[in-house]
Amino acid sequence: MDENFKIIEEKTLELTFSVEDESHGVFNALRHILMQNPDVEYAVYNIDHPLTGKPEMTIKTKRGKRPRIVLKQAAEELQKESSEFKKLVDEAL
Repeated sequence: MDENFKIIEEKTLELTFSVEDESHGVFNALRHILMQNPDVEYAVYNIDHPLTGKPEMTIKTKRGKRPRIVLKQAAEELQKESSEFKKLVDEAL
């Protein structure tokens, strides 16, 4: 596991984690993707200070779905969407 990714708390249906040097934008995009998943009850993040704080996200799943699995799926979707957006920009410019 990457040293920048830190699990703060993990339960059967809930996972709280932080990622060093990631921004509000990344966490907001990830939260948006997670909330589209019907297996996710909620996904929220908090930054204790807008300039120096590191975001912490909590994911709560339902129906016995593991939070690690939905997080991995959401990260893959975010990467795919980001690559598609970059391609559009590259073609336009």
